[in-house]
Amino acid sequence: MFGTYRLLGRALALFAAVTVLLFASPARAQESTPAASNYTPPADIADLEGSIVADGSSTVGPITTAAAENFSDLAPNVEIEVSISGTGGGFTRFCEGETDIQDASRPISEDEVASCAENGIDYYEFEIAYDGITIVVPESNTFLTCMSTEVLAAIWNGETTNFNQINPDFPDLEIQLFGADSESGTYDYFNEQILGEDDAGEVIEPAADYEPSSDDNVLVEGVSGTEGGLGYFGYSYFETAQDRLNAVAITADGDPNNCVTPTPDTIRSQEYAPLSRPLLVYVKASSLAENPALQEFIRYYIAEASAIATSTGAVDAPAEDLAASAEKVERAIAGSVAPDSQSMATPEA
Repeated sequence: MFGTYRLLGRALALFAAVTVLLFASPARAQESTPAASNYTPPADIADLEGSIVADGSSTVGPITTAAAENFSDLAPNVEIEVSISGTGGGFTRFCEGETDIQDASRPISEDEVASCAENGIDYYEFEIAYDGITIVVPESNTFLTCMSTEVLAAIWNGETTNFNQINPDFPDLEIQLFGADSESGTYDYFNEQILGEDDAGEVIEPAADYEPSSDDNVLVEGVSGTEGGLGYFGYSYFETAQDRLNAVAITADGDPNNCVTPTPDTIRSQEYAPLSRPLLVYVKASSLAENPALQEFIRYYIAEASAIATSTGAVDAPAEDLAASAEKVERAIAGSVAPDSQSMATPEA
């Protein structure tokens, strides 16, 4: 069972299944994003009261936590609880009506769409940032600078287990793997893009032995502290650990001349393929209609998503995408646009 932490003030917790409770306090664990530049708060925002519960992705969680930290400066009487239990675990709670916001590093699945529909949970989907799943090795590994997606698949399928199988000039060193666990949206996305589907259309799961975790900080420590370490996680976690890790460039077509290193520019443009992806938040429609605190928080979150994402090491989404999300927020609050769940629901649901 994962531990649970409750912190007063704006301390940022980057741990799996961690809960952060935010409201006014003089304590601060890290510097927040500068004052909002795209958001104009209502005159009475300091009097706003209410509570908001969020859960889900370990990749999106730090962005939502940073947004909550900064929003508490404006609305100190709004209580925001942010948990990180992985995209899959978060969707379980969200579709059971336990949370207002679902952080997701992948789109909602068909099974989750059906679960939400069965429980009468309508929702809106908003894009808030971009991420590139980053393949990493320890800083001491200076020989593996690029690999093809085909080689990457062979490693996670258990077919390639030593670095000298990738290239005979590489050292005779066993590969020790670290990656997301099955509750993580990063796990789902990586497997779909790298391992593909079987003949029945099911996404293939890794056959190789590896150390799984929903806590990306555990994966950072595992790879950086293991001589033959190789793993993957969201770009923001690599950003904060570049002194201990090297990123491996990826070539989708196998041509070493087409190796692409993950950077904010290559991720945003999706040149870093196929591991670039949008990051999403899902908002429960009934909560958005009934909770003024949630309405104002989502307005703030989308308006300042670019600055907040960048402050956490994530990649800001294109300005036009965020502008569309901001417009959608206002229409959702006004009730002039149907929840996305109504178009996503399957006939069976």
